[in-house]
Amino acid sequence: MTQFALNDDQIAVRDMAREFAAEKIAPHALRWDEDKHFPVDVMREAAQLGIGGVYIRDDVGGSALTRFDAALIFEALATGCPTVSAFISIHNMASWMIDAYGSDAQRHKWLPKLCSMELLASYCLTEPGSGSDAAALRTRAVRDGEHYVLNGQKQFISGAGKGDLYVVMVRTGQDGPGGISTLVVEGDTPGVSYGINERKMGWNAQPTRAVIFENARVLVANRLGEEGIGFKIAMAGLDGGRINIAACSLGGAQAALDKSLAYMKERKAFGKRLDEFQALQFRLADMATELEAARTFVWRAAAALDRKDADATMLCAMAKRFGTDVGFEVANQALQLHGGYGYLSEYGIEKIVRDLRVHQILEGTNEIMRLIVSRKLIEGAR
Repeated sequence: MTQFALNDDQIAVRDMAREFAAEKIAPHALRWDEDKHFPVDVMREAAQLGIGGVYIRDDVGGSALTRFDAALIFEALATGCPTVSAFISIHNMASWMIDAYGSDAQRHKWLPKLCSMELLASYCLTEPGSGSDAAALRTRAVRDGEHYVLNGQKQFISGAGKGDLYVVMVRTGQDGPGGISTLVVEGDTPGVSYGINERKMGWNAQPTRAVIFENARVLVANRLGEEGIGFKIAMAGLDGGRINIAACSLGGAQAALDKSLAYMKERKAFGKRLDEFQALQFRLADMATELEAARTFVWRAAAALDRKDADATMLCAMAKRFGTDVGFEVANQALQLHGGYGYLSEYGIEKIVRDLRVHQILEGTNEIMRLIVSRKLIEGAR
């Protein structure tokens, strides 16, 4: 059944993550953004609470929670900093691919240290010449005995250069999705190098680099599943990743709304507090309503993914599109309500706006989300 209220366990999980965000993340978020600091130590503290492997099975140290629980957690963490929450969500997505598609030996080799975040994981799909057209990727892995020899480049990789494991989609066969396989590549493998840390509009508290493969030799034993199922693995991971990033947008937008409410109680204009002007009250009401509608949608999609419903992929795409669009718009409206002060970094609003903007692009652009939804609708009408 679709959930419209949280049970006691879900409330406890959400509140635990929210308290961690308020205590350990929010006080440092502006400095981390300014200094481009990647707070690995704080993320490892979060992992001690079970956040490093939210929906990983418990025999390898995971929390064995649901996608619904994960949505609550990542939204709560994002109230402290969307960038940090988003990286932890990507780490969880990459780790889940090993949990879901790896052999027992692979799971026990890597997942205990991934769940503790002693090892950090990144997801490598996008390339300089293939972003939305992911099935056109060109990074090639050629079999050579017990190894694959990798050549190619991945682009816009979160955590690159700081990560320990990279879940990489490579071409082992013919053109198209059927020729793609998935390899787990260790970050210190000879032949693996990294581009510069990109200068970005937002998401400055996590590094973004190219990952470059030049005759890098990776054991065949590091392949997840059989050859040719890599595109399926990538897309399955993205269903959950889209829910996660939408949840991060909700958390950032909620923080921006909360800051606006506090600011408007204090700020006066024309002899009245800002929250006494009806036009601004209506704007607040619309922001809160849109945010609640998006939250309900994300919960519905997460619950569908947990149940493995036939329409889960479509709902995840819908929720990602709607949740990230609403999150950015609410944050942008919050900046407007702050007036000139919203444009100053010390108030924290402009950082949220910058961070949330990229959520409409990554994990599949919102244009691609519309394409997924429209295709599913058309197929269903035949």
